[in-house]
Order: sequence, then structure tokens, then C-alpha cells
Amino acid sequence: MLAKGAPDAYVPAMTAQFAFDNSFARDLEGFYARIAPTPVASPRIVKFNAALAEELGLDAAMLQSEIGAAIFSGNAPPPGADPIAMAYAGHQFGHFVPQLGDGRAILLGEVVGRDGIRRDIQLKGAGPTPFSRRGDGRAALGPVLREYLISEAMHALGIPATRALAAVTTGEEVYRERALPGAVFTRVARSHIRVGTFQFFALRSDVSSLTRLADYVIARHYPDLADRENKYLTLLDAVMERQAQLVSRWMMVGFIHGVVNTDNMAVSGETIDFGPCAFMDAYDPLTVFSSIDEMGRYAYANQAPIAQWNLARFAETLLPLIDADREKAIAIATERVVGFTDLFKSHWLGGMRAKLGLARAEEGDEALVQDLLDQMQASRADFTLTFRQLGELAVGSAPESLRGQFLDLARFDGWMARWKDRLARDGRSLQDAAAAMQRVNPAFIPRNHLVEDALAHAVERGDMAMFEEMLSVLSRPYDAQPAHARYAAPPPLDFGPYRTFCGT
Repeated sequence: MLAKGAPDAYVPAMTAQFAFDNSFARDLEGFYARIAPTPVASPRIVKFNAALAEELGLDAAMLQSEIGAAIFSGNAPPPGADPIAMAYAGHQFGHFVPQLGDGRAILLGEVVGRDGIRRDIQLKGAGPTPFSRRGDGRAALGPVLREYLISEAMHALGIPATRALAAVTTGEEVYRERALPGAVFTRVARSHIRVGTFQFFALRSDVSSLTRLADYVIARHYPDLADRENKYLTLLDAVMERQAQLVSRWMMVGFIHGVVNTDNMAVSGETIDFGPCAFMDAYDPLTVFSSIDEMGRYAYANQAPIAQWNLARFAETLLPLIDADREKAIAIATERVVGFTDLFKSHWLGGMRAKLGLARAEEGDEALVQDLLDQMQASRADFTLTFRQLGELAVGSAPESLRGQFLDLARFDGWMARWKDRLARDGRSLQDAAAAMQRVNPAFIPRNHLVEDALAHAVERGDMAMFEEMLSVLSRPYDAQPAHARYAAPPPLDFGPYRTFCGT
């Protein structure tokens, strides 16, 4: 890989201490390019996650000063950092690209937090790398704040996701369709290793590097597999399990990632890369927000099949490690990947039972769930509000507007009667079921119209007040928060079709 010396950068007289232990750079030489961030003109912190900094064992007070601005802009990587851009390949919308890599992201290093968990600290928008493919390596403020908001909302919802540590403006402009204020985002992840990382070395038939990579992933993310008889096959099983859980959790809150390419699937099981993602308002399984997903490849209902497709690509990279006999390895891996359908369905149905307050499994539960979803689709009922208010409706405290969302009231009332009978067979009171439902059905999600409003205020007016308030509300998504009821409301009728963009 290419290497590049560090350019001149402003270094403050004092610097924060990061207890770096950079295992990826140390153990996997040849998997990355060493590259220093490109300094910016006038860095300024616009948002900092002090609570996350404390979890990481960092000095939150110091990092909120000009020292933090210098570090999080890339102007002054702290002592112990070993900045690298990671190499990977990937299938993008089904088309294989043999070399992608971090084109605008630079991994500063790894820290082990107070909880004993190792995490990457990465700068996005820190300048060009050998993988930039003619890009400028920069980011605009709007997408940076969007990723900050959505990733922290996902974390609060209990969904594994990369985290936001800081957003810094650069004092420079970036040019897309027009000039935009530049920014750098500091992302924290359990690792940034993707299915595409494995594909990069599988394409080159580099079995030695694949083995090193798989052993590293096992040691870092799945240490209990190290002594298994066929640890690489069990690695496939473990990654499949985490992806089944992850995608089912996405679907429980109406989240649509928007670009589930193999280079955007982390083997750690975290949600990564919040470019064209969005949350569904009116329920429709074919919902697509991404402006570049013209065929609906990554629609809401396609997320599980796409995850399975990606996992098949992951299995292909592991074939020489699973068995020396390629045909035998293919047969074994195929059986595992085919089993993802049932694995995902189990997690999905378990999640839907919880959303309906059901404490145990019964034969007809899937039909009960599907009947409600079919009615929601036909009526364009709001996904989040319907589940949030169902329990309230059962105990007579929900607004009548919920029932009024449904076009066929007789069918809906019939469904309600069957659901109440089903709850009774659980031996659970309606009050207990309603309380349980409130714990898993959020009142607040990042509503698309409000996200856009908050970003417009922040970027175009320099007013962070709405962004801060929205972030605060979303940090407690399962609490009622009546003073902030507007953040729970569906979009106004004139909001129109919503489209998202990758932000690159």
C-alpha cells in the first residue's frame, strides 16, 4: 500500500490523551494505506458527545476546547494515533468493484473504553486518500450532522450502530452541486471491517491474508469461537446471527438503510454508513427513499433478502478456509446461507410479537401480524404511531384518530377482537401488555421532515437549537415526553415524496 508523510498541521500546546492500542494497523500490515489527515483552515466544534467521550475514557472537558477542534478536524492527530485508510472491495447495487477503500475516512486508531470494549475512532471528511478515486475526500456539514443525529438515535433505540463523537466545521467550502460548508465527522465503531474487506483479498486469491483477517475478526469480535473445530464456519454462523438480529431490529422501527452494499455491511453486526437512510412514516413494504435506488433493491421489505445475498458473498470469501475441498465447502456454506431465511424470520416474528405485547409464541401469530400489516399498508397508517398507540387503544386511552387511520373499520375491529383474545390466552392483562408495548414501540423516531428542518436551520442559518432539541428528544425514544409531542407527529400532507442522497 502507499504511504504518505504527515503535512504541516497546527498542534496546540497541550493535547488530550488517547490510550491508543492500534491492533488493526499493528497486526494487519498490507490491509491499509498509511495516510495523514489533510489540515483545514479554521476548525470549530459544532457538536461534541461528552457522554461517549467519558465512556471511551477521554477527557471530555479538554476535548471541547480548541484542542478537540484540532484533533477532530485532523489538524493535530493526538500522540499514539496511527492514521490509516482501510482497503476493501464491494458489491454496489449488485455490481462488483474490486477496489473501494476509505476514500474520505481516516482511522486515527483504537481505544479500549471504560467498559473494556475496543473501538475505532475514525475521521470522515479528513481529506483524500489513495482510495479516493478522484474525490476530494471531504464532507459537507449537512451530511455530517445527519449522520450524527441518526446514529445517536439508532443507539438510543437499542440498535447496534456506529456512534457520533464529534462534528467539526472546517472553515472551508466543499463543492458538490454548489458550495457547501465543509465539516469532519468523528465516528466510533467496534470496528470498520466489512464484508467488502474480505472480498478485497478473496478476489486476489490471497488465502494467507484471508486467514489473518478472519483470525483477527474472531479475536476481536467473536473470541468464543477461537477454539472451535471449524472456527471459520462458525464465524459465518456468528456473522449471520448478528445480521439477522440487526436487520430485524431495523424493521421493528421502520428504518430503511438505503444502501446495503457489501462494503456497508460490518462483520461486527453494527449499522454503518448513514447516507441515504430514512425512517418510514406511512407503512408500505416497498418504501424506498434513496435517490439512486431506482429499482428498489434496498426497499424496506428487501432488506432481509439483501442481507442474505451479502452473506452469500461473505461465505464465498471463506470457502478456502471452511474446507480444502472446494465442492464440499460450497455445499456446507450454501446450507448455512439458505438457513438465513428461517433465522431472520425467527427474529422478525419475535420482534413483532413484542410489539404486539405477546409474551409467548402461538401457531397463528404470523397471520395475526400480517393481517395488521396488510391493513396498515392499505390504509397508509403511520408505522410508528400505530404500534405505539395500539396498547393505549386496547385499554381505552388512545386517541380515536388511531382507529380512524384504517379504511375498513369493520376489518380493523375484527382484528382488535382477535388480538385481545390472543392476549388473554397469554394470561396477560391488557394493562400489562400495553405497558410492555410502550417499552419496545418508540414514541419518537427521526421524522424525515423534522430532520430536514433541523439540518436546514443548522446549515443555512447557523442555528443549532432545533438540532439540539431533536437530539435530546431522540435520546429517550420510548418515553412519552408530552412537551415534545410535535416530534412524534407524522409529516404534514404537503411534505410530499421524500428523497435522500448519499452525501458524498
